[in-house]
Amino acid sequence: MPAAPSSLSITLQIVSIVFYTFIAFICIGLPIAVIPGYVHEQLGFSAVVAGITIGSQYLATLLSRPMAGRMSDNVGTKRAIVLGLSGILLSGVLTLFATALQSLPNLSLGILIVGRVLLGVAQGLIGVGTISWCMGQVGAEHTARSISWNGIASYGAIAIGAPLGVVMVAQYGYNSLGIALAVLAGLGLVLIRKKPSVPVVRGERLPFWAVFGRIAPFGASLCLASIGYGTLTTFITLFYLSRGWTGAAWCLTVFGICFILSRLLFISSINRFGGFRAAIACMTLETLGLALLWLAPSPAIALVGAGLTGFGLSLVYPALGVEAIKQVPNSSRGAGLSAYAVFFDLALAIAGPLMGAVALNLGYSWIFFCAALLSVTGLGLTLLLMRRAY
Repeated sequence: MPAAPSSLSITLQIVSIVFYTFIAFICIGLPIAVIPGYVHEQLGFSAVVAGITIGSQYLATLLSRPMAGRMSDNVGTKRAIVLGLSGILLSGVLTLFATALQSLPNLSLGILIVGRVLLGVAQGLIGVGTISWCMGQVGAEHTARSISWNGIASYGAIAIGAPLGVVMVAQYGYNSLGIALAVLAGLGLVLIRKKPSVPVVRGERLPFWAVFGRIAPFGASLCLASIGYGTLTTFITLFYLSRGWTGAAWCLTVFGICFILSRLLFISSINRFGGFRAAIACMTLETLGLALLWLAPSPAIALVGAGLTGFGLSLVYPALGVEAIKQVPNSSRGAGLSAYAVFFDLALAIAGPLMGAVALNLGYSWIFFCAALLSVTGLGLTLLLMRRAY
């Protein structure tokens, strides 16, 4: 009987697959901080149009989730990732064309938005494909670890890509963005060619909306908890300004560090204590962090609140994901992952307008009170789901 693979061996297998997530999110991060400025300052469009240009990518990701899951289940995870990398390469070429046609603003903007839509579809394909490939490679019992490392790869890549994009544009101009995207995606396509894929799981394929219905209660809890993330990242700078404080960027740094540390140090707790218990503990920490931000009398307390929020939120996605994926057969695993991801996308989509309305009427500190209230609601829903399961 062969020896069971070691924890390090399993982690290395997962990392070798989520490497493609890392490439994809570097490509997503590179333009994220500079495209709004390009649209507004170089092309001469309003800030609203700049926001729509960035948002088109996220809308494309949200709308393409069912297709991404279906493709991962039907044609295989490797082919889904190859298609995603091909989409990024084409997005890079279109971005290069768009920046080269700066003297024709309307045409440049149109091409740029098409490139952003392709990037959004690619994000959906690669995000679902890599997690599903990891689960097929190392087993469904390592779902939490697969989701966690995929998250570390994506958040880490954006943290690297965003400032790198700013430096590139300052040194080499906007044309460097499209070239970088095409080169990175091309490198990924070369590296993935000889990597052995896992076979497509045979069996009943549930319709996406049937899968969605099974996943929805877990996704709703994830959405309620994740609005805190969207609130923090969107409004922390304006919250600091409203208080007359400086150093809002440090809140994002502390949040990110605590988020990644929590995933690295405590991911095994999900398998040890179960997804529900881990999610409940993490939502409690997140709620405490958001409440501290609401009541923070000083930047130091705000930093503690941001750290607790990041530390708590970190494991909510994989913890609830473990329980959600149990609701669908392995043959519909990709569809399950896609349906689950929709709720995280939804949280980010509604956090801005919802909390913007709260800030307009009550002030910026109250957005964190509302986010904490939603997190408590998610906690209550998770308790109900755990009671139903046991």
